[in-house]
Amino acid sequence: MQRNVTAPAVSGTAPVGDFVLVLSCPDRPGIVHAVTGFLVKHGGNIVESQQYGDPDTGRFFMRIDFTTTGTHGAEALREDFASVADEYTMEYQLWAAAAPFRTLIMVSRYLHCLNDLLFRTTTGSLQIEVPLVVSNHRDAEALCRSYGVVFHHLPVTPDTKPQAESELLRLVEEHGIHLVVLARYMQVLSDDTCRALAGRAINIHHSFLPSFKGAKPYHQAFDRGVKLVGATAHYVTADLDEGPIIEQDVTRVDHGYTQDALVSAGRDVEAQVLSRAVRWHSQSRVLLNGTRTVVFR
Repeated sequence: MQRNVTAPAVSGTAPVGDFVLVLSCPDRPGIVHAVTGFLVKHGGNIVESQQYGDPDTGRFFMRIDFTTTGTHGAEALREDFASVADEYTMEYQLWAAAAPFRTLIMVSRYLHCLNDLLFRTTTGSLQIEVPLVVSNHRDAEALCRSYGVVFHHLPVTPDTKPQAESELLRLVEEHGIHLVVLARYMQVLSDDTCRALAGRAINIHHSFLPSFKGAKPYHQAFDRGVKLVGATAHYVTADLDEGPIIEQDVTRVDHGYTQDALVSAGRDVEAQVLSRAVRWHSQSRVLLNGTRTVVFR
């Protein structure tokens, strides 16, 4: 059995004794009893608890935010929980509740999602740290400088794509990255890179697929008189724009919208949807359920 127990490192003034446990396993009697028994053993007090049993897949999902009266850290608690996880064939993660996810953001030339994420990070509304931004163009360099974030220019051509993706994965490893966000990064990642980042890379795209493909989809939609503009945030997989969906939203438009107004409305929705997906992922509220997700909002 393989368990994902990698935890973000606590930094700053993260509260001692406040932890989050998330798990999934085959559904069977006794799971909740076993988990709560573990918490009682460690003086745990449940702050928030959510659970879901999927009747279609037969899997059980749970997220618990709890505090402890003891001095155990996240690493010791993970080790102690291993016996419970083994008994119920659980995949689980456990770490300090306020530990920020180290996040690498990728972007091309559209900067609205990047700007929104950096702004929300500086205001404390996202539980992430952004050590660097990677881009195949230089358009975002000045914006990153204004936020004090390192900008890494990584050009991509058909001939250099393998080397560029190798460098990307090196940066992920070097900077201890927990999450990669494609904030309107307009390059398709290879299957190997998608597999290397499985479950920890989030993409955003407009909702016009598959109707309006290719260049200027908002302009195509305007020409067809669309009445709804939306966006989808999902985990990155080898199937382009078909990964497990985390969040979606739409806004209504009408005949009074110009092309520019339609594009602006779409960018607003994209930024909002992506920020919610990043927030929920960094708070460990998103659990993979095959090709779908369970989101404990």
